Amino acid sequence: MSARPDPGTPSSEPSEPGGSPAAPDPATAVSPPAGPAPTAADPAPAAARAGRPQPPPVTRRIPEAGPQAMHKPGRGDASVRDLIWACLILVPVALLIFSVGGSCSFSPGSPAEDAASAPTVDAPARIAEYARGSTFPLRLPDVPFRANSTDRGPVEGGGTAVRIGFVTPDADFLSLVQTDGSVEGVLATESGSAGRGDGPPTMRGTVQAGGLTWEVYGAEGGEPFRIATLPGRPEVRVLVTGSASEDQFRTLAEALTTARVFPPGS
Repeated sequence: MSARPDPGTPSSEPSEPGGSPAAPDPATAVSPPAGPAPTAADPAPAAARAGRPQPPPVTRRIPEAGPQAMHKPGRGDASVRDLIWACLILVPVALLIFSVGGSCSFSPGSPAEDAASAPTVDAPARIAEYARGSTFPLRLPDVPFRANSTDRGPVEGGGTAVRIGFVTPDADFLSLVQTDGSVEGVLATESGSAGRGDGPPTMRGTVQAGGLTWEVYGAEGGEPFRIATLPGRPEVRVLVTGSASEDQFRTLAEALTTARVFPPGS
């Protein structure tokens, strides 16, 4: 009588030669690891099961949010831009100055000042006013020049100076100074050497004009300072300087001999 297998012990051998293996015992079967079950809508697991090669995954880079780097302009770009802005600012300003001032006229060559636009003063009224507070007589020569300024002030070392400025028809200038101060004092005052401390201009010689002997001072090539002493008492000196020509200076010197005289205190 053959021994029968224990029903409680699983057999690893087939029950019959050539037959199917025995089904595993549910109590001892090992379950596969848990995970998401493939669905019919997911083509990747189905393709994998079919053994087809898979394309590499496509990744798309999303740019990070944030401020973008600023482009610094080159030196050449900045220079050209600055030049354009400077021109846009300076051109209207220059046009405004020319239109408001009206003292210069444009020409293809160098700019020329317009003598007709120079201011005019009432020289007779001004000299009469100065004469009322003066200690010496004042003269107003009759010249073909425009009187555009008058002034009265102290002289270095003592005395008073009365000035009349003239503009010639060709836009040059002459200044006539009448004073009871010394030659050195009026020369230092009118040349500005009193403030600079470099001494008065040096004497260059003498000239005869209008019946007077004029001492000429100043640097060679610069505007000369011509000084003469008028006849009579009290002693009065006259100084003429400016950019006008020698002929225009002589016209003023001749006019002094026949000038209108304003007595002191009148």
